[in-house]
Amino acid sequence: MADDTKEEKTSRKMPDRNDELSGRKDIRDQVFKLHAKVNKAFENQNSRTNDALDNWEAFRLKLGDRQFYNGNSRVYIPFVRDAVDARQTRFSNQLFPVSGRFVEVTTPDDEIPHARMALLEHYVRRDDLKTRVVRPLIAVGDCEGQYSLYVSWESKTRYAGARTTNDDQEDDYEEIEVTEAGPHVEIINDPDLVISPVTCDGVEDAIAKGGFVAIIRRWTKATIKKMIADKEFTSKEGEAVVEEMTAVQTPNRRKSPQKEIASILGIKEKGGHLQGVEIWTHLKIAGTYRLCRIYMAGPDRILGVKLCPYWSDKCPVLSVPVERDAGVAKGRPPVSNVLDLQVLANDTLNEGADTGHYSAMPIIMTDPEKNPKANTMVLGLGAIWQTSPKDTQFAEFPPLWKDCFERLAEVKQQIFQTLGVNPSMIPAAAGRGKKMNQAELANEQQVDILTTADAVTVIEEGILTPMLERFMEYDYQFREDEITVRMLGEVGQKAIMQDVEPQQDNARYFFKWYGVEAARNAAMMQQQTAAINVLKEIPPQLYQDYTLNLAPLLKQMAENLFGPRLAPLILVDKNEPSVDPMIENDMLEHGFDVAVHPGDDDQQHMQAHMQLMQSGDPHGNVRKHLQMHQQQMQHKAQAAQMAQGGGPGGGGNPNGGGAPSPGAQPGAPANMKQMPGAVHPDQMAAHGALPPPRR
Repeated sequence: MADDTKEEKTSRKMPDRNDELSGRKDIRDQVFKLHAKVNKAFENQNSRTNDALDNWEAFRLKLGDRQFYNGNSRVYIPFVRDAVDARQTRFSNQLFPVSGRFVEVTTPDDEIPHARMALLEHYVRRDDLKTRVVRPLIAVGDCEGQYSLYVSWESKTRYAGARTTNDDQEDDYEEIEVTEAGPHVEIINDPDLVISPVTCDGVEDAIAKGGFVAIIRRWTKATIKKMIADKEFTSKEGEAVVEEMTAVQTPNRRKSPQKEIASILGIKEKGGHLQGVEIWTHLKIAGTYRLCRIYMAGPDRILGVKLCPYWSDKCPVLSVPVERDAGVAKGRPPVSNVLDLQVLANDTLNEGADTGHYSAMPIIMTDPEKNPKANTMVLGLGAIWQTSPKDTQFAEFPPLWKDCFERLAEVKQQIFQTLGVNPSMIPAAAGRGKKMNQAELANEQQVDILTTADAVTVIEEGILTPMLERFMEYDYQFREDEITVRMLGEVGQKAIMQDVEPQQDNARYFFKWYGVEAARNAAMMQQQTAAINVLKEIPPQLYQDYTLNLAPLLKQMAENLFGPRLAPLILVDKNEPSVDPMIENDMLEHGFDVAVHPGDDDQQHMQAHMQLMQSGDPHGNVRKHLQMHQQQMQHKAQAAQMAQGGGPGGGGNPNGGGAPSPGAQPGAPANMKQMPGAVHPDQMAAHGALPPPRR
């Protein structure tokens, strides 16, 4: 009984996630001791920070103090930049397939949560994840050795104007408060991130071992005031630091990677900011260690301390090394492996440029005793030299610049090989000596697909898949209203959040980023086509306990080949439920383009849409939708007539007109060239296997 009373007292002492804890003495003592460890951890990675800045100079084409040659020419050859750009393009394209489907969900039952999948893909497109996050993240990883993201939930409010009708049926104007909320993804530069202890497997492992994750933050006055209003900073400490920033300019104790990069780009930003630190660690509260978020602005100023604000109780920082070493949380930047070669290439190019200037000018040798008028020998159009031709000779400076370019080609090849860049990843890489035949081209492209898929698996498994889990966890916690998302091609549906307990969310649904798998499977499209021809000719009695259903395979192939816009129009699911015409009216009224469904009752839908048409069609999409229903009615009537009179068919093939023979490999007719890059059947490798290297 005494133990139960003690547990009840302990539970009463446990604060809420929104309670401010910085006023408690036991919490403040723990935080002050922690800040000294955080400062020491940042100092210990100063050498790594300097190396990252050198790598950014190489990426931004800035000659640094590593160059040995100091001549007249100051030229930079962009070998590292080209290699990183090639990796950005290829990696991002594999992570974001043309089908537009990025999410794969595994469930314990057969039901596929299409609404959740569409919602996650909506958040991915809404946040411009490919162009705003993933492409820059790949460059950050190459130059800094670490992929790091901060995933949070962000809410923005704006006031939009709307045209309304008053009681006198006259146009009126009013402002509507619009709140846009959703996940927000932020790239964290490695110099601003500390994971302690570094001898761990990552963020979660470091915190579980009693360590911490710290991020350097730089806040302007406006940002501090907003965080005070959002109750993330205490008003007392927040207003105090704003006054100090007004009285005395706050110095920068550490270089900002963002400002260093902006400076390389030729942009200088003026204005003060407060440099603080955000810390995630376990603090002892009411006898229990709980994950907390801490904001500090110096060793003696605590801006705010709260329990983890997310119901999942996970740190929002996702960080994995580009090249992982066992038992270490951070990795070596790939650009660091070739930085000395880039320096050598710059010196070689500048030496060659200087010798090129010398070789462009002739050397005139003359005997001053026999040619007393040497000062009259001036290069010019129509110049007259008053000397004997035998007394004056011309010589040429050796063309050393040609040797320099041969050396540059060798350096470039080594840089590309070290960074894993093959010729198919570089635009206009055809001028490489002999022309490759079709088999060699297909071999090189297959190597590129498989090796690139292996490289981007690090981003998929360590960053994007956990990011999708955070998206769904945050959506369950914060979103309360319905949201209209794009689902199943052009058909829009209202996705209503299911009532799933947060602790059961991960147990019921397992989300995975699907981009890499989609790109890897695209290489097997030809084998899949041949397999379909074989499967459909196998007698049903050979698989009595099974039913052959090619629809999922055909649907996936159509999406991979034609994308999400055309695939639903090519393969139409007749059993898919029709959308209610009133829901379509609501979407049309808000400006959405809604496609018709083959299962629609066209007459009923047209009557409902005509009622909406009477109230106006400002976007013009209602008239367009009605025309689509009229066309669908005509097609249905034509199909009915063909069904009564017998449609065209036949052909000599028993499989139907134009169908390939069982097991046939689709390909071009004899004596005709296939499209560039097509894999010849004799060159087809086993699924997942690498072909032999090209000799």
